Amino acid sequence: MANDIEIRDKLMHNGLKVTPQRVAVLEALFDLRTHPTADNIIEYIRQNHPNIAVGTVYKTLETFVEKSMIQKIVTENNVMRYDGYTDKHHHIYFADSDNIEDYYDDDLNNLIEQYFNEKKIPNFKIEDIKLQIVGRHIPNSH
Repeated sequence: MANDIEIRDKLMHNGLKVTPQRVAVLEALFDLRTHPTADNIIEYIRQNHPNIAVGTVYKTLETFVEKSMIQKIVTENNVMRYDGYTDKHHHIYFADSDNIEDYYDDDLNNLIEQYFNEKKIPNFKIEDIKLQIVGRHIPNSH
């Protein structure tokens, strides 16, 4: 469960008024670590806040994306998902189940940064690099 104080602090830190709707959306994003779709978020919120309008949820998500509080992720099937965790990480996308998992690897980050420091892209400043690694579940083999 997300900490209510942390959620309120995050909203205020990003210059947003603390509203029940914003708190509910951000709480859903932190609680649903599955990189939920907007529909997943709405379904989750409706359990405790049945009167929050669908349009409000979509507008709130877009506001959070604009403020770089969350990220949009598009799956291989062009499904829009949201990630409430903005720390440096990549994603593993399971094509057979449409699941996305966070992937943390400092060695990979260093390798990518070193590569692009050596191979400059003309007239382009890299701000961030995120990989989406696509694959399928394989059964445990012993």
